[in-house]
Amino acid sequence: MMSEKLYYDAKEAAERLGVSVSTLYSYVSRGLVRSEAVGDDPRKRRYRAEDIERLLARKEGRRNPEHLARETLHWGMPVLPTALTLISEGSFYYRGQDVIQLAQRHHFEEVVGLLWADDMALAELFQRQAPPASPRLNALMPHLADLSPVDKMQAVLPLAAADDFLAYNLQPDAVMQAGVRIIKLFTAVLGGAVGATPTLAAALAHGWQCEESAIPLFNAALILCADHELNASAFAARVVASAWSPPYAVVTAGLSALRGAKHGGYTDRVETFLNDVFASDLRTTITDWLRRGERIPGFGHKLYPQGDPRAALLMALMAQCLPQSDIIRQGQEIATAVQDYIGEAVTIDYALVILRRALQLPNGGALALFALGRTAGWIAHALEAYEENRLIRPRARYIGVLPPED
Repeated sequence: MMSEKLYYDAKEAAERLGVSVSTLYSYVSRGLVRSEAVGDDPRKRRYRAEDIERLLARKEGRRNPEHLARETLHWGMPVLPTALTLISEGSFYYRGQDVIQLAQRHHFEEVVGLLWADDMALAELFQRQAPPASPRLNALMPHLADLSPVDKMQAVLPLAAADDFLAYNLQPDAVMQAGVRIIKLFTAVLGGAVGATPTLAAALAHGWQCEESAIPLFNAALILCADHELNASAFAARVVASAWSPPYAVVTAGLSALRGAKHGGYTDRVETFLNDVFASDLRTTITDWLRRGERIPGFGHKLYPQGDPRAALLMALMAQCLPQSDIIRQGQEIATAVQDYIGEAVTIDYALVILRRALQLPNGGALALFALGRTAGWIAHALEAYEENRLIRPRARYIGVLPPED
């Protein structure tokens, strides 16, 4: 796993690599390690931790290439370049900006512009009038009433794609406009009054018949879920985009991966855990889950040993915006008690489920919020993949029966 540090000093970097400081300097001169001046003293420099870790991985790869390739796919070393999201030292950043601050100070639409083109002014794309839904899509909508929110989102994509011929234009401006149409479509499918409200968060609050106090919560949730480096759904989306499939296909791939039980669909397990707690008691529920060999869902994240900052912010905002909510109070009490029992803090999955319950959103609403926010990230990864213009095509290590020798 990559070090949590952003930088090393010269002594730390050399020790990490197992080389002398003079050898470290030679790596810098060859462009293998980036260094930056510290303060006003040009002789004092710091060295990028990710470059040091990459060199270490390269050494390991030369000693054991099969092991490196295999482990890279399981929370291993970074394998694809991206300028979107950095996760480091218990925090995460979109294009260098602290996401916790973004979620409190900006609209989701502005953060989408930041992810897509490092330009928050692109939020104005969402103010443009969206084209009317096609007759085929309108005819489909009444048949989706009994589906879960994410099932609805997945059902409308193929028809919307078939009627959106402009989505085959993979130039950046066209891709961003298609991304806006997809996000607006999803918001409308979830019941949002797109066009009748100033922001998508307000549209969701209107559609789900929530008070105005829910708007900053929806906005923060969407921003916090927008991207998270190279997770399973982002990787799926990026592979599809690398084949130059259009944005609708990219989002279809991302959504298919997201709803898996080990990714965004994990929210269903959090719901089940909370149902068990309210039907019994916390200590008994924890004991039963652990006795069955199951992890307590919604607690503990490999990338955040000290706690998921997304969950911490969303839980705090809920307490601030909905101070009278018994659900939020109980959710915080459960979170504190579970952390005392097992030593792990809540994740964004838990916080989204508490938000769904506090606002009385439809079943599946937690995953739907996750998916709507993450759609912005999938489009951002598609934009990078289109620009990179390289097909992602790894080789497989065959372990099956060998053909007979002649």
